Amino acid sequence: MKSYTAQIIYRIECDGQHTDQYEEQWRLVFGNDEQHALSEARKAGQTEETTFIDRHGRTIYWRMLAVKDLQPVELINGGLLFSMVREAELVPAPIWAA
Repeated sequence: MKSYTAQIIYRIECDGQHTDQYEEQWRLVFGNDEQHALSEARKAGQTEETTFIDRHGRTIYWRMLAVKDLQPVELINGGLLFSMVREAELVPAPIWAA
């Protein structure tokens, strides 16, 4: 079995209405190959789907949208699980600057 990190995206709905809220989860899955690991990631994501009533009495739905990314990962001490490079956007000079 090989190990993979799976990026799973959920949409949050309130009383059946789409909101602009999403949750991103990173989960560890195992598979014989990438296709098997993807199947396991989908199962894990669907298992976490839920419906509940919030403190205001609204029905909240947590729906899995997709497995956005699947990457092999080596499970060793100090092994890299996730890395992200961000580029800062330069802010142009304000229009009131000389």
